[in-house]
Amino acid sequence: LEKEIRQSEHYTRSAWLGSAESASHSCPLAHLGTFSALVQKRLSKLSLGLRCTVREKLIEKICFSITLCMLSFIITLHVLSPLYMCVCVCVCFAGSQRAIFRQAMRHWEKHTCVTFIERTTEESYIVFTYRPCGCCSYVGRRGGGPQAISIGKNCDKFGIVVHELGHVIGFWHEHTRPDRDDHVSIIRDNIQPGQEYNFLKMEPGEVDSLGEVYDFDSIMHYARNTFSRGIFLDTIQPRYDINGVRPPIGQRTRLSKGDIAQARKLYKCPRCGDSLQESSGNFSSPGFPNGYSAYMHCIWRISVTPGEKIILNFTSMDLYRSHLCWYDHVEIRDGYWRKAPLKGRFCGDKLPEPIISTDSRLWIEFRSSSNWVGKGFSAVYEAICGGEVKKDNGQIQSPNYPDDYRPNKVCVWKITVAQGYHVGLTFQSFEIERHDSCAYDYLEVRDGNSENSPLLGRFCGYDKPDDIKTSSNQLWMKFVSDGSVNKAGFAANFFKEMDECSRPDNGRCEQRCVNTLGSYKCACDPGYELAADKRSCEAACGGFITKLNGSITSPGWPREYPPNKNCIWQLVAPTQYRITLLFDVFETEGNDVCKYDFVEVRSGLSADSRLHGKFCGAEKPEAITSQYNNMRIEFKSDNTVSKKGFKAQFFSDKDECSKENGGCQHECVNTFGSYSCQCRSGFVLHENKHDCKEAGCDHTVNSVSGTITSPNWPDKYPSKKACTWALSTTPGHRIKIAFNEIDMEPHLECAYDHIEIYDGRDGKAPSLGRYCGSKKPPPVMSSGNKMFIRFFSDNSVQKKGFEASHSAECGGRLKAEVKTKDLYSHAQFGDNNYPGASDCQWVISAEKGYGVELIFQTFEIEEEADCGYDYMELFDGADTKSPRLGRYCGSGPPEEIYSAGDSIVIKFRSDDTINKKGFHVRYTSTKFQDTLHSRKK
Repeated sequence: LEKEIRQSEHYTRSAWLGSAESASHSCPLAHLGTFSALVQKRLSKLSLGLRCTVREKLIEKICFSITLCMLSFIITLHVLSPLYMCVCVCVCFAGSQRAIFRQAMRHWEKHTCVTFIERTTEESYIVFTYRPCGCCSYVGRRGGGPQAISIGKNCDKFGIVVHELGHVIGFWHEHTRPDRDDHVSIIRDNIQPGQEYNFLKMEPGEVDSLGEVYDFDSIMHYARNTFSRGIFLDTIQPRYDINGVRPPIGQRTRLSKGDIAQARKLYKCPRCGDSLQESSGNFSSPGFPNGYSAYMHCIWRISVTPGEKIILNFTSMDLYRSHLCWYDHVEIRDGYWRKAPLKGRFCGDKLPEPIISTDSRLWIEFRSSSNWVGKGFSAVYEAICGGEVKKDNGQIQSPNYPDDYRPNKVCVWKITVAQGYHVGLTFQSFEIERHDSCAYDYLEVRDGNSENSPLLGRFCGYDKPDDIKTSSNQLWMKFVSDGSVNKAGFAANFFKEMDECSRPDNGRCEQRCVNTLGSYKCACDPGYELAADKRSCEAACGGFITKLNGSITSPGWPREYPPNKNCIWQLVAPTQYRITLLFDVFETEGNDVCKYDFVEVRSGLSADSRLHGKFCGAEKPEAITSQYNNMRIEFKSDNTVSKKGFKAQFFSDKDECSKENGGCQHECVNTFGSYSCQCRSGFVLHENKHDCKEAGCDHTVNSVSGTITSPNWPDKYPSKKACTWALSTTPGHRIKIAFNEIDMEPHLECAYDHIEIYDGRDGKAPSLGRYCGSKKPPPVMSSGNKMFIRFFSDNSVQKKGFEASHSAECGGRLKAEVKTKDLYSHAQFGDNNYPGASDCQWVISAEKGYGVELIFQTFEIEEEADCGYDYMELFDGADTKSPRLGRYCGSGPPEEIYSAGDSIVIKFRSDDTINKKGFHVRYTSTKFQDTLHSRKK
C-alpha cells in the first residue's frame, strides 16, 4: 500500500483530523499559506471543497479538505479537541483477536489524545479486516467511507496491531525519514526481491517529523532482518552510538517516548490532563492545592469497560466564581468528546453532587481565563458495573475486559429497548472459569427484567453462547466472579430486534419466513426452492410424497446433476407401514467420507432424524427400510465435480415386526412383503430363521477410523470365544488403538481371558501387548499400516469385555525395496484435503549399498513464498539433522528425488487454516550411481 502511495503522489505525513465540531464556510485557497506551491497546484487541480474553523479565543482560520485529509497533508493547526476514530471489526475475527485490537486501541488512547469509538452510523470509519496484503494499512486517512486495517495471518499480535494503528493515525515507517542515512544503513543485497520499495527514503517535502529526533525505539521502526533473504542477514543496520554500540531496533511491545511525543504534537494534544483507564483513580487541576495559573486548558478522559458506569466525586473545589461560570470552570460531559451531553459546568467553592455517567466514558475539561487564581479542584472516580441500560443498542463487557476480570464481582444489567421490539444479544468473545455446572464464575441471562424471569442460560467456559433473543423488550444479565481464578471475561453486543416474519406481508416471502437474529430469510416448502430474488419460490427437486410406491431421481437425470443443488424428498406412508428404498443407479462425487456430493437417508422427516446412511461414490447402497412410516432423502452437490447421479425406487409395506418382534429372538427387520430376523454381533441365525446361536468372530477392518468391541458388547462376552480383527489403513500411516473401556477377567500375566495386539498382518507378527483386567491400557501404535488383534475367553469367568477406538496416524519408519510402494500425506487422501495442524515425519530406509528414490505422483500444498505455513521438507539421511534437500509447497518438488545415502526423511507440516489436496509419493530402493544422487536432472 505504501508503494502505491509513493508512486501516485508526493504527500506529507498525514492526519485524520477527525474533530468535526467546526462550522463550515467557503474559504479561498489563499488561506492555505503554509502549503507548498505544489500542494496548492494539486488542490486546485482536484477542485477539492474546503472548509474553515473559527475556534473560541483563537481567531485563526484553519482550512482543510472536506474529505478530512484524504491521505493528505500536515497543516499547522491548533486542534483543541482530541481526535476520535470510528471503528468496525470484521466478524471473521475470533474473540481473542478482538480483545487484542481493543488492547492496542486503548494503548494509543492511554498515551495520546486519540479516541477510538465503536462505529454506529458514521460514514467514515476504520475496519479491522483481512486483505491479501497480510499486515498492512494506508498511512493516514484515504478518502471517505470505510478504510481497512488488514490483520493477516500471524499479525494478530499486540505490538503489530499498535504498529498498524500508527499508520492509520499518520505515521510512516521511521526508517524512511529523509535523515535516516545519518542513523542507519540499508543493506540492499540482503532484501528479498520485490520488497525493495519498503526501504525507500522519503524526500524532505514528503514527511514532517515535527522536530523529533530519529527514534530507534519507535514501534514504527523495522527490525534488523525485516524482509531479509535469511533470518540472520541484516537489511537495516543501526550506526554505532557514542558508546560504540548499535542501538536495538524493531521492538513491538509498546509505543516509545518518541512515538508518544510525535503523536501528541501531530494532533495538538492539550499539555495537561490525562487518559484515565483504571477502575478507580483521582486527578486534580495543575498546582492543586497551591493554585492554578491563568489561561490553562486541560482535558481528562475517563474510559472504563463498556457495560460499566463512572461515579465522579469532587473532593475539593476552589475556582474563580463568575456568572454561568463563564471564566474559570470545570466542565463534565457524558461521553467521549467535547460535544457529548453536558453533565454540568462548575466554579466557585461549592462541591458538586456526585456525577454518574450514562455509559463508560466521561470528558472533563478545565479552563482558566482570569488572573485570579484559586486553589483549583480535586476529584476521585470509580467504575461500577451493572445498572439499568435504556437504549436500543450497545455493548456489555465483563469488568476490566479485555484484561482479566476482577475477583469477587457481582454485576447486574437490566436492558430495556423500545416497546414492540425484542432484545437481541450476540457474543464476540467468551472466556469464564470453566465448571460443569458453572458454580464459581458465570454469566446468567434471563428473559425479562428481574432475577425471577425465565432463565435463558447460565454460561461459563470458553465456548461462545449461541445468539439470544428475548420474548419482550427487556433482558436481565448477571455476572459473578469468585475470589480465585480470573479469566478474560466476555464481550457482547445488544440491540433491538424485531420479528420481521410477524408483519402482515410475511416479510415479503412467498411461502415461508424464517426469523433470524438481526434479520430474516425466506424459505420454501418441500418441492420448491428460492428463486433468484430470494423471496419467491419455484418448483425444484425434492417434494412431499404420500404415494405407496414410485421413483425419485437426481436433478437433470439421466444427464449429470447440476452444481450447488439441495433436494429433499419427504416420503409418508400409512401408520404401521414401513418404506423401503432401493437404488437402481448410483454415481456421485466422492468415496468413503462423502464431504462433497452425497445422498443422505433418514427415518423421519426432520434433518436430525435417525440416520440410515450418507452415501457417495459409485457403489450402490444396500436396500434401506425406514423405522417408521416416513423417510427423508436429501441430495446435495457442491460447486465442482458433477456425476450422473442416482435413480431409486421406493415401496411401502406393512411392518410385520411391529407385533411381538416378528417372533425373532434378537432383531426383526422388515422387508418388502415380508420380514427377516437378524442377530447381534457374535451370533448367527439358527436354521429356523428366528433364533440366534453363537458364530465365528473374524473381522477385516479397512476403514480409517472406527470402533471395535468384544462379542455381545455391552453385555457379558460368552465363554470359550476367539475373535480376531485384521486392521489395515492407508500406506504410510500407522494404526492407533485407544481403549475406551475394558473389563475382563484379571490375571497377573493375562493367562485366561485377554486381548492381544500384534504389529503386523497376523498373529505371527511381534506382540505389542496382552491386556486384561479393568485398568485401561495406554494407546497402542503399530509401526506400519497393518495391525492384528486377537480376543480370547476361557470357559469360566465372563465380564463386560472391551470397547476400543482405532484411527490412522501419520508418520513412521518405512522400508524401501525394489518393489515400488506408496505413501500418502494423510489417511483420507483423495476424499478429503489434509487436516489442519498436521505434524508428520517418515523415515524411509533401504538396504546398505542402496539409495531411496522418490517419485511424486501428486503434490498440492498451500503456497507461500517461504513455505512458512504448510510444507513438505526432505532430509538426506536418517533424521532431521541430516542435510536438507529442500522445503516445498505449492506445486511441489521435481518428479524424482534421490538420496545420497540409504535413508531419507520426509517431514510434513500444516497450520490450522488453508488445507489442500496433499501429496502422493512412490518410493523404491535403487543402486547408487556415480552422481551424488541429490536430484535427477
